[in-house]
Amino acid sequence: MTWEKAVEARRDEMSHPVGIRLIESVLSKQSAVILSGDVPSTKDLIYLIEQVHPWIAAVKTHVDCMDGDGEWSEVIACCQEKGLPIMEDRKFADIGAISHHQMLKGWNIAGWADAVTAHGISGPDIIDGLQDAWTVAGRDGGVVLLAQMSSRGNLVEKRLTEPVVEMGSVHESVIGYIGNGSDPQAIARLREIVGDSQLILTPGIHPDGGDGKRGQRYGSPDAAIEAGADMVIIGSAIYKDAQPAEMAKKCAAATLNGFERRAHG
Repeated sequence: MTWEKAVEARRDEMSHPVGIRLIESVLSKQSAVILSGDVPSTKDLIYLIEQVHPWIAAVKTHVDCMDGDGEWSEVIACCQEKGLPIMEDRKFADIGAISHHQMLKGWNIAGWADAVTAHGISGPDIIDGLQDAWTVAGRDGGVVLLAQMSSRGNLVEKRLTEPVVEMGSVHESVIGYIGNGSDPQAIARLREIVGDSQLILTPGIHPDGGDGKRGQRYGSPDAAIEAGADMVIIGSAIYKDAQPAEMAKKCAAATLNGFERRAHG
């Protein structure tokens, strides 16, 4: 089986329109890389997307970390022009009513994000609150729950993985889960728990692996995909490289190799 057939099979297992769109982006871009745009300003982010967009399938943002040197609408327009879904990594964790307001007020996340990340610690009402905000905005959106984390000493993997997946498995708005990209065995365990109808997206990815700053750990993109991830989230490996486009291209190729190995595993 080729990587295309493997990815097409994953698309056919999706039911949520945003999940389908993400996998179709993997096919069209020939890349399972989500760019983590953790750069200082909107201008920097737009410049980075302009450089690497042929080799990424989506963009992950932290809108509240951007310096105000440009309009956020310009970032949205850039992603739309390049055909890139946006996942806002807000990590919502409040009660459903507050999360609902956070989606609609301030940055109006419901108006432009195709997916958002959220913790499950406050219970299933948070999912309803987020989804209701997209309904108000008249858009489709998907929730990605944190089932694992790649930082050392995190409590999510120790205590919350299975309860979070159990909660998300019965809610049609949950399109997938954040997994621990630094540990292929952890990804494989998560895939066993999740099954095939939802996505696994993994940060903690760097082509060279190893440890980063402030407790971050890294695994390789091909190993993460082979272990069961659908897409990998890569930031510093790309935007800190002297040639970001070449690094993005390298990472994209690695993800396809991962799908090939998974197909023949």
